[in-house]
Amino acid sequence: MSRYDIIIVGAGHGGAQAAIYLRQWGFAGSIALIGDEPELPYERPPLSKDYLAGEKPFERILIRPAAFWDERSITLLPSTRIAAVDPAAKTVAAADGRSFGYSILIWATGGTPKRLGCRGESLGGVHFIRNRAEVDAMTAEMEAVRQIVVIGGGYIGLEAAAVLRKLGKSVTLLEAQDRVLSRVAGEAVSRFYEAEHRAQGVDIRLNAGVAAIEGEGRVCGVRLVDGTLLSAEMVIVGIGIDAAAAPLQASGIAGVNGVDVDVFCRTSDPAIYAIGDCAAHENAFAGGMRLRVESVQNAHDQAACAVKAILGQPEPYRAVPWFWSNQYDLRLQTVGLSVGDDQTILRGVPASRSFSLLYLRKGRVIALDCVNATKDYVQGRKLVEAGAMIDPGRLADTNVPLKEMF
Repeated sequence: MSRYDIIIVGAGHGGAQAAIYLRQWGFAGSIALIGDEPELPYERPPLSKDYLAGEKPFERILIRPAAFWDERSITLLPSTRIAAVDPAAKTVAAADGRSFGYSILIWATGGTPKRLGCRGESLGGVHFIRNRAEVDAMTAEMEAVRQIVVIGGGYIGLEAAAVLRKLGKSVTLLEAQDRVLSRVAGEAVSRFYEAEHRAQGVDIRLNAGVAAIEGEGRVCGVRLVDGTLLSAEMVIVGIGIDAAAAPLQASGIAGVNGVDVDVFCRTSDPAIYAIGDCAAHENAFAGGMRLRVESVQNAHDQAACAVKAILGQPEPYRAVPWFWSNQYDLRLQTVGLSVGDDQTILRGVPASRSFSLLYLRKGRVIALDCVNATKDYVQGRKLVEAGAMIDPGRLADTNVPLKEMF
């Protein structure tokens, strides 16, 4: 059995960044970075954008080239799925029977795509955008298909729909709720994106529950709960992710929706840390609510937090959340978390295709969604950091820069 001072399970953004920080900040012990995919660590956001569109080759979305890991004596263990953890023995066991020992374990496995749970979701031509292999499989089929159904009106579904329209495909997007982006954005942003996608030729169906995916061996259609049958030569499912934390939870580490961590990203076992999409933490920008933040920013910042604690220089996690989404010529930039908002302020005119939506909770600014409004995004960050209380009328006044309000 191989033994390492630090084992990082998960070779995505969080895991790779933790390994980078360890070396960057002087850790000289042995490090193993374990990933379940065969590739070198790579960026995931481009999968539903540039990479799917064929605008970026895979080499350009690598987090670091192969030589980087070799030069820093970081052992990469690809194609290795960790199936069990033994905190008492400080070992992890791979699905292929190999075992590895650790002194410190960093769990950075992210999430797995939520399944529809209906008949036909394992048919050929049904895809989930979560890794390179899935997108490569979609790309290989793309030339032969014309009608594509996208299930899910969140960021992933909308980004995929935008790329598919650029590729000239007929796209129908299904959203089970009464608006797209319902879990992450206010109604003004939702309605704007619905209108933009429809103007680009996407057939958006709201309140559209999926009953089954039809086909014999390969998908040929999607049946809705109201009986409607939509023709489809390909189906892309993007309805969220579940935290990939089962081995840790089975070992007795605390957590229900992912892995529970403290302000230093430590789990209920002091030798085990968890970071990124799978880590449930009490977030100050969500009013102290325990939640998982699914973003590259969170993965990077929690990697830094965990590594500092491991190196004996602990700093509590309090990074400002931020996100982005590119669709057509629109750039959505978000700062803060709109969880628990009780008021929204529209700043600008959506018809101009440049506006912001500000979210307030008990009069304090907690988040902004900025569409083609980078100045608001940059300047609004300080309002979110401070939880500023500003007259709503001033916030809505585009003649007054946000930086002059605080």
